[in-house]
Amino acid sequence: MMINVNNRSYAPPKQPTVVVCVDGCEPDYIAQAVAHGKMPWLERVLAEGTVLVADCVIPSFTNPNNLSIVTGAPPSVHGICGNYLFDVASGTEVMMNDPKWLRAPTLLATLAEAGASVAVVTAKDKLRKLLGHKMTGICFSAEKADEVTLAENGIDDVLHLVGMPVPSVYSAELSEFVFAAGVKLMQQQKSDVMYLSTTDYVQHKHAPGTAGADAFYAMMDKYLGQLDALGCVIALTADHGMNAKTRMDAQPDVIYLQDVLDTWLGAAKARVILPITDPYVVHHGALGSFATVYFPDDVDQTALLERIASQRGIEAALTRAEAAERFELPADRIGDIVVVSERFTVIGTAAARHDLSALDAPLRSHGGVSEQRVPLILNRKIDGLDPNRRWRNFDAFDLALNYAQ
Repeated sequence: MMINVNNRSYAPPKQPTVVVCVDGCEPDYIAQAVAHGKMPWLERVLAEGTVLVADCVIPSFTNPNNLSIVTGAPPSVHGICGNYLFDVASGTEVMMNDPKWLRAPTLLATLAEAGASVAVVTAKDKLRKLLGHKMTGICFSAEKADEVTLAENGIDDVLHLVGMPVPSVYSAELSEFVFAAGVKLMQQQKSDVMYLSTTDYVQHKHAPGTAGADAFYAMMDKYLGQLDALGCVIALTADHGMNAKTRMDAQPDVIYLQDVLDTWLGAAKARVILPITDPYVVHHGALGSFATVYFPDDVDQTALLERIASQRGIEAALTRAEAAERFELPADRIGDIVVVSERFTVIGTAAARHDLSALDAPLRSHGGVSEQRVPLILNRKIDGLDPNRRWRNFDAFDLALNYAQ
């Protein structure tokens, strides 16, 4: 019997199925690691499996894309349009990590309700409650692995299961914990469906082909090979890509949009919101390539849009309606305008609000259209797929359950 979620139908899994979201996985990371001989398992899959390049949702941030992957739908359906938003009702800026912001059911919860055993392991705890909303099964984060309980997470004593200590949130080991936990769970629990979501700490700090990046992808390849050996159908995708955001002197190339608008309009006439904002800003300084702006009613937005769009480093400045249509966003949760910067540029609020002292490498970040292309790879050969279709990262479960079994 097919399972229907958000106007899409899915077949129940016949084989254990694992969907992996590799945070920040610009396709070139895979290409370089394969070229350097660091991913022998994936090199074989690239030759024998299904290999697509897909588009993630915009803004190309973690929360909107993870929720799109597990709902099979864009943010206009599930409601999560950033890591962070301005709540007009309360007049406050808040994190979007509470399930109250979710407007659609997840496939994970629906599969569990239909009788499948489901496990979710995410790197950062900010995603756990969203991904596990109304889901019966195992759901925990590597970040809080020492705090899991049977009642809250569907499992206890995760540290003993995985055989690793709790990693630093700013480490490659946080993602390795996710993969190691996934292998152990599949060996011992035999999950029908598993969702693994990593962190992009490595991708923020290391460009494709560098030693740090290659070591990360070699680690990932080892665990994916183990899941494959256990008979799993594996679909690998990403929440967004990653690009250098620097000037030629290696300093961050930032447009401080709040400062710009304060100069043009007067102080505090505009409110710039950066949806990349989350509690973990050491590696990106809360700088990304997507911003949303709120204005009072007396501001001439048409003239302002043209002025913003003409600034160096700006790719697009759109009205609320234009952005909602182009990027499939919930119009009531974005500002009066949306601003997207070019590939090598990021947007900040005011310079005084961003502490970049912790950046110990040239800034790499995401959020714009320039980080939209991501891998979509399955370890099963699927014939007859339309090469001209616009594939999305949130097609991962559709391909894994409906075509790769």
